Amino acid sequence: MELNIGEVYRAQMVLKDVARHPKIIGPTALSDKCSIYLKPENLQHTGSFKLRGAYYKISQLTDEEKKRGVIACSAGNHAQGVALGATHSGIKSLICLPAGAPISKIEATKKLGAEVCLVPGVYDDAYNKALELKEKHGYTFVHPFDDPLVIAGQGTIGLEILEEMPDVEAIVVPVGGGGLISGVAFTVKTLRPDIKVYGVQAAGAPSMVKSLANKKREHLSNVATIADGIAVKEPGENTFELCKKYVDEIVTVNDDEIAAAILSLIEKQKLVSEGAGATAVAAAMFGKLPLEGKKVVCLVSGGNIDVNILNRIINRGLAKNGRVCQLELELQDKPGTLSAVLKIVGDQGGNILAVNHERVGAATEINSCLLHLELETLNPDHIARIKQALADAGYKIVQ
Repeated sequence: MELNIGEVYRAQMVLKDVARHPKIIGPTALSDKCSIYLKPENLQHTGSFKLRGAYYKISQLTDEEKKRGVIACSAGNHAQGVALGATHSGIKSLICLPAGAPISKIEATKKLGAEVCLVPGVYDDAYNKALELKEKHGYTFVHPFDDPLVIAGQGTIGLEILEEMPDVEAIVVPVGGGGLISGVAFTVKTLRPDIKVYGVQAAGAPSMVKSLANKKREHLSNVATIADGIAVKEPGENTFELCKKYVDEIVTVNDDEIAAAILSLIEKQKLVSEGAGATAVAAAMFGKLPLEGKKVVCLVSGGNIDVNILNRIINRGLAKNGRVCQLELELQDKPGTLSAVLKIVGDQGGNILAVNHERVGAATEINSCLLHLELETLNPDHIARIKQALADAGYKIVQ
């Protein structure tokens, strides 16, 4: 694949009055080990960086290609970018989405003027269906990541970071198929090879991590993560080569770490991120990369989270950060015991959310019972202090 820095600058000119150029936020209080700044592409039109690559690709089509219309496949964000770009240019668009894509993304894609085809399975199944329809109807295929023009469009984010924050020492980028990090890494390393560029994948979809480790593109049999925007089974040919050449390291974060990062972005920065968008922040927060003492820009790639699962993700994040705690104690079943336990928890500053006192058949001794507590706490150290106070008072903690 031929990609030159001039293409990225051309994309920047095309996108100048089309895309938003969200300013870097920071320094934030998201880590005490490094200075985390945020490039909030969740504030982009359509709620994701994907608009950049999709719009630039569509802008470069010939009149004949525009007449035939475009087709794309997507987990949701690329769909909206293509839909907006095509509608803006007066072009018909058909988008193949995985049937399990968040309803909010499906509806948003339709509202932007695209026709939607839901395909059973995940992103890769939608991709195969899009190729089939492309051949059948002669559409122009707009690839979500493995296309030089799409990659150049995403590379404009790298230009904006360098222009706004030339003293940045490391840039951390979410990775699915690799289009975003390929564009950013190519641009940054071409202009400033001293700056580190790191990638982050979900542990449940580590296709680029495995591919780089094995020095060839790997196809995962399945993917499972709350970061649906980067749940890609196989990286692109072009993106794999670009990552191999320009990216310093790619690591993974698990769903609990992603949930904790989403929660921290909401609480501390008032920013709503989807799972994929929070992976870079999660890697920096949980020490997955050598960032200590550095000025770091984490790219928040998208904010299109399904509100129906947001509550579950927040609860997961609270548990990961030690902000909620489940305790189970075995107690002597006699008057005053329950109130004594609750007093200890209260004296330690724990806020009791739920109490379940189970007397029948669960305890190990005939005169015992089980007490289940759900507590609101400050952090893991606070949980440890509560447990220690209960143990010191002679209470048996089952879990």
